[in-house]
Amino acid sequence: MKYNGIHHLAMATGNMDATLRFWRDLLGMRLVLGMGKPGYRNYFLEVSESTLITFFEWPHVEPVPEKDHGYPASGPLIFDHVSFGVNDEETLWELRDKLEAAEVWVSEIIDHGFIRSVYTFDPNGIPIEFSVSVEGVDIRRHPRMLDRSPTPVAMEGPDPRSGMWPAVTSPAAVEDRAVYPGEGKDVLVDGRKDYWSIQSAGPSEES
Repeated sequence: MKYNGIHHLAMATGNMDATLRFWRDLLGMRLVLGMGKPGYRNYFLEVSESTLITFFEWPHVEPVPEKDHGYPASGPLIFDHVSFGVNDEETLWELRDKLEAAEVWVSEIIDHGFIRSVYTFDPNGIPIEFSVSVEGVDIRRHPRMLDRSPTPVAMEGPDPRSGMWPAVTSPAAVEDRAVYPGEGKDVLVDGRKDYWSIQSAGPSEES
């Protein structure tokens, strides 16, 4: 399998405007697609050329209680925090300064050996990290297992092992590969109303 990164991360909010103020206006991520209807919105923001983050706005969503990044938890849990990579340490300091100026809590810069990071929370309580790789340290090229008590499966090594799952014996035939329409299909439909275009064109175009 060949992957090209994370296409998008999907989060939830009960207040899209507060979310946009933080992610678009404070962090500087462009809003590139907005979809919605009564009781539902789905907006996409650009993290990089290959990665997006999207927020669903539903009426009864409430911010989650803030939980420290990486702090042990119990009970149902599927997510701890998300880390966004930055190109250099100067960007890390600029982000920290922007968050402090906005009176948003932000940690000191933490050195993890292979990355340096700052931590914060968005208005929905989502724990966020911003990380820059330490020069000369590349865990992708040189994987290491430093767990003092690694699991048996982890001890098998870094590379995917074949034979652990049933082999594909009946791949989908080309003639059977149906693709079904979903939300966002109308992005490509000519004549679909784009409110940004209407606003920039002026009142006459809207009518």
